[in-house]
Amino acid sequence: MTVEDPDSGTDAQGADPGEDPLALRLEGLILGAERRYTPFQAARSAGVSMELASRFWRAMGFADIGQAKALTEADVLALRRLAGLVEAGLLSEAMAVQVARSTGQTTARLAEWQIDSFLEGLTEPPEPGMTRTEVTYPIVELLLPELEEFLVYVWRRQLAASAGRVVQAADDEEMVDRRLAVGFADLVGFTRLTRRMEEEELGELVEAFETTAADLVAANGGRLIKTLGDEVLYAADDAGVAAEIALRLIETMAHDETMPELRVGMAFGTVTTRMGDVFGTTVNLASRLTSIAPKDAVLVDTAFAEELIRTQDAPSSEAEAAEEAAAAEKEGEEPPEYRFALQPMWQRPVRGLGVVEPWLLTRRDLG
Repeated sequence: MTVEDPDSGTDAQGADPGEDPLALRLEGLILGAERRYTPFQAARSAGVSMELASRFWRAMGFADIGQAKALTEADVLALRRLAGLVEAGLLSEAMAVQVARSTGQTTARLAEWQIDSFLEGLTEPPEPGMTRTEVTYPIVELLLPELEEFLVYVWRRQLAASAGRVVQAADDEEMVDRRLAVGFADLVGFTRLTRRMEEEELGELVEAFETTAADLVAANGGRLIKTLGDEVLYAADDAGVAAEIALRLIETMAHDETMPELRVGMAFGTVTTRMGDVFGTTVNLASRLTSIAPKDAVLVDTAFAEELIRTQDAPSSEAEAAEEAAAAEKEGEEPPEYRFALQPMWQRPVRGLGVVEPWLLTRRDLG
C-alpha cells in the first residue's frame, strides 16, 4: 500500500486490463465486496495515516499496490478496527502491527494449502470439454461459508486453550518466559532422499510425516509449534507428556516401512514465546541434541531428566528402582511404577552451548 501512482494503468473499477475476469469474480465472491478505494482513500476513510495503513498492510503480508483502486469496504473496516484498538489503549501500535503480522502469516499458509491441496483437486473438470474455470466459481461459492465457519470455530477453540494456559501461569513473567519441554523430531537422511525420490513422492512422504507427527503431538497433550519439512518442533508443559510423544513418534515411524528412521532431541527449561513460536537456549539445546541423537532414539538434557525424576516418571537409576521395589515388597506395598528409563550418555561439547550430558530416554521394561 503506497501513495499515489497516477500512471497505475487501472480502469475506473480498479481492475488491471490484463487481469483474468474469473480471478476478479472469485475475488469479489471471496471478499464479499467490490473494489472501491485506492490505498490513500482507504486510509483516509479509516481515519488513519497513510504511513500506519501501509505498516498494517505490509504486516498482513500484502504487496504494495501503488494507487490502484483495489481495496474494499472490508479493508477500510480492518484498518479502522486495528487503529481503534490502539486509540483505545488496548494495544500499542507495535502490538497492533504484530497482531496483523501474526494473523497474516498464519492465514497465508492456510490459504496456500487450501488452494494447492484442496481446491485444485475439487476443481478438476468433471466432464470432457469442461474447463477448470467453469467449475471453480460454483465450488468456491458452496465451500466458502462452511470453511469460514470452521475456521472461526477452530480459532476460538485454540484461543480458549491458549488463554487457559496463560491464566494458569504462576506470575506475569511466566506468561512470556515459561518453563516448557521442547522437542525436535527429525527424519534421518532426508537430504539423501531428496536426491533419490521424485518430487511427488517426496511431497507425499513429507505430508505423511507432518500429518502423523501433528496427530500424535495433539492426541498426547502437546502443541505443534511448526513443521520444517523433515523436522517438527513441539512443546509441552509437562516433561512426561513430551517424553511420551517422543517415544510414540519413534515407535509409530518404526512400524511404517515407507518412512526413514527418526531421531528426537528434547530439553526442559525457560522458553520465550512469541507469535506462536518458541525461542531461547532450551530450544537451541533441543535442536543440538536432535543432531547428535542415534537413529530411532531420543536424547534429553540433564534438566529434562531431572524433571522426569522429580515427577516420578523415571527413576534416577535402575539400581535405585530395584532398591525401592525390594523395600516395597518387604513392607507389602506396591513399588513405584516408572514409565521411562534414563541412561546417562557421554559428555560432549555442543556448539554454542558448552559441554552437555545427554541422557538416552527409553520406555522402562515393567516385565
